[in-house]
Amino acid sequence: MKKFVKRIKDKRAERKAAKNPQTPKEVPNISNATVAEHRDEVLSSARKYIYPLQHSKHKIVIISTTLFIVTLVALLSYCTIGLYKLHSNSSFLYRVTQVIPFPVARIGGQFVAYENYLFELRRYTHYYETQQKLDFQNNELDKQQLDEFRKRALEKVIDFAYVKQIAKEKNITVSSAEVEEKIQLLRDQNRLGSAEQIFEDVLKDYFGWSRKDFERYLNQEILTQKVIAANDPETQTRADQALAELKGGKDFDEVAKKYSDDVTSKNEGGEFGFTIDKNNRDLTPEATSALFKLKAGEHSEVINTGYSLEIFKMIDLKDGGKAQAAHILFNFKEVDGKINDMKSTQAARAYVSF
Repeated sequence: MKKFVKRIKDKRAERKAAKNPQTPKEVPNISNATVAEHRDEVLSSARKYIYPLQHSKHKIVIISTTLFIVTLVALLSYCTIGLYKLHSNSSFLYRVTQVIPFPVARIGGQFVAYENYLFELRRYTHYYETQQKLDFQNNELDKQQLDEFRKRALEKVIDFAYVKQIAKEKNITVSSAEVEEKIQLLRDQNRLGSAEQIFEDVLKDYFGWSRKDFERYLNQEILTQKVIAANDPETQTRADQALAELKGGKDFDEVAKKYSDDVTSKNEGGEFGFTIDKNNRDLTPEATSALFKLKAGEHSEVINTGYSLEIFKMIDLKDGGKAQAAHILFNFKEVDGKINDMKSTQAARAYVSF
């Protein structure tokens, strides 16, 4: 009986000990004088856990850095082979060149970006692949055509690099307002669709462009036109002389025969051999806009139509909005002469050949 009672007491004691574990037999007495000593003791016991963690972090950094470098080298190698050996114009490589400034040529100490070349080339290839159904991958004749597009695109971006140098020297710039004005002119004449969505769809379908891409293209065109005009002040002088004679009372026919560079119409008094409506594609947007602001018998001021100057006369406006008109044309001199002079002192070195 005593043994049984003792066994019950022992079990109760075990259950009580489990619920209320005993405190350590020796609890250190921490005071202001010993707090630093005890802090060092606690920290030293934790170091065995900290050091392995620090070592693991160091290894992770080394591995991550190594993987990044290997990936970057592999990417650069792939892009270099694709661009300079295989002459690829894939969308992936085009996006890469928009981030990494691979050069396609060098002019003196200035590099021409590969991205500029691909921007120009890809509009050719997109149009002919989607609209003309050329097969640049399998058809040998189409492959030869692609090589011609490549040469043309490379020549254009190199020439434009010289144009930008001339523009910088002459302090010639193009504002966003000028670009937007050009776009609005095209849309007013329904050359690219009057509605915004149609306009964007036309750009995408025909050239693979966004609106921003088209703005970039127009900026380059307007800058080139400004440089050409600035490089040929004699043509502006000639146009001003012709306008002065018209304002002085001379017949449009006589002035056209004397000044016009259009050999097919000058002896006909500058008269176009066809009627013109507001959506006519044979005239520039600037020409059409200036012409349809005139009344019958009136002539315009000197109009810069991009690569030439012109004076227009509205002879008659027929029913249905068809205009019988005449013009006096003043062609600007090509900027090629100036560019060729620059090439003799700053020869271009291309990094690709076809």
